[in-house]
Amino acid sequence: FLVFLHRWLGIALCVLFLIWFPSGIAMMYWGYPDVTVADRLERAPALEPRSVRLSAAEAYATLGLDGSPDRVRLASFDGRPVYRFAEGTVYADTGEEQVEVSTLMVRRIASAWTRQPAHEAAVARVEELDQWTVQQNLGAVAPLWKFSWPNGEQVYVSQATGEVEQYTTTASRIGAYLGPIPHWFYITPLRKHGPEWSRVVIWSSGIGTFAAILGIVVGAWMYSPSKRYRRDGAPSAIPYHGQKRWHMVLGLVFGLATVTWAFSGMLSMDPFPTERGGPRPGDRPDIPQALRGEMQFAAFAAKHPARALTELAGRQVKQLEFACFAGEPLYLATLGDGTTRIVPLDAGPRETFDRTRIADVITAVAPSASTRVIDQYDRYYLDRRRERPLPVMLVELNDEEHSRYYIDPATARVVGSYSDANWVGRWLYNGLHSFNFPWLYNYRPLWDIVVIAFMLGGTALSVTSLVLAWRFIGRKLRRPVPGATRRRMSDDLALAD
Repeated sequence: FLVFLHRWLGIALCVLFLIWFPSGIAMMYWGYPDVTVADRLERAPALEPRSVRLSAAEAYATLGLDGSPDRVRLASFDGRPVYRFAEGTVYADTGEEQVEVSTLMVRRIASAWTRQPAHEAAVARVEELDQWTVQQNLGAVAPLWKFSWPNGEQVYVSQATGEVEQYTTTASRIGAYLGPIPHWFYITPLRKHGPEWSRVVIWSSGIGTFAAILGIVVGAWMYSPSKRYRRDGAPSAIPYHGQKRWHMVLGLVFGLATVTWAFSGMLSMDPFPTERGGPRPGDRPDIPQALRGEMQFAAFAAKHPARALTELAGRQVKQLEFACFAGEPLYLATLGDGTTRIVPLDAGPRETFDRTRIADVITAVAPSASTRVIDQYDRYYLDRRRERPLPVMLVELNDEEHSRYYIDPATARVVGSYSDANWVGRWLYNGLHSFNFPWLYNYRPLWDIVVIAFMLGGTALSVTSLVLAWRFIGRKLRRPVPGATRRRMSDDLALAD
């Protein structure tokens, strides 16, 4: 019965497994096209002190609102400096509010992104989701315009927000077709229907997990350490030959990895209600809030943003955030390369916060917490591309869930967190699906070699499954229908007569 179940589930899913493994290799190096914060910073113009004529308070006053904003950023829009408030966007050079995004503005934004003339692009309005916008809520960004240049660059600009919502190149699209699209079932007619797509992924990966477990059970059951089987007249531990033999051998070697990948892939869709993310709020101290404190908007009058930019002369400042550290107001400048600089209101720029001061702030709200600096990724804070900041300060709370926070001294902000409440996401999903263990990540290409080896083994296992399924179905199709042989014999005799 187990063999019967495994065989027919394998016939149904062998093609999917054969897609999952090679596309998983591709996904190690190519992701789905997306517009990241780093992309926006790279293409944004540097802020010029002389173009920032209004203070943040003057710009906010043009909105006609009482009180003060909770968050303020000085950035760029359509090549001009703007103050971005939660309540609206105001140009820092003229004080006018940005309300409507014109078609001409959309063309300028698209052209600035690729640094190519807009008239050389084919322009089309996106009326329905396509392969590269299936993740979007079209209603929130419509009207959405697609600009396609002859060199393969494609830019999607929302006229509702004036933001670039998607950007692809020929290379990124090819990488997506080799990796994420087949691996995630990102087929446009399916993916644009979110609930249906989610159910397909969950059920296919769940049934695949069950089929792989059955394969391991059958393989272990049939395997004979005492070599009670005979093969070509010699004792054998495996009763099969040909493709079946290869399938059993590969299944015993790579079957467990197949189970873990199929199961963890299902977990990526969150089929069971679980808590993920960082430590849960409650009675425990709010470390992020303690580090920030309450922003004092009026205090920024002590140093005009243009002056802060002047103090950072020679650096490509792309964004100036009105921030605070433990209630102390300051500017946090983001440079083109993603690094930051701190500009206090009463002093010159510096690169990092005082680590002792950070530790004091944490100790004030969590006296039992331990704090130390780590300069290598650990099992809960890691990145195989090594893009997450290092060194960081590790804060461990003495609570029931073993909460831990990772704080970047350059920004005094939490850049990672973990607690026992989200162990499922860390170990059963990320751990099993990506093999993201520090002893592999920190010694690349060891991680690449190990993962690719298992992926190739899974691919070979899937190939044998496909061959066996093809042969089995072929035999079924060639099998004569009951009574058909007698009819053919009667026909032959009639023809002979």
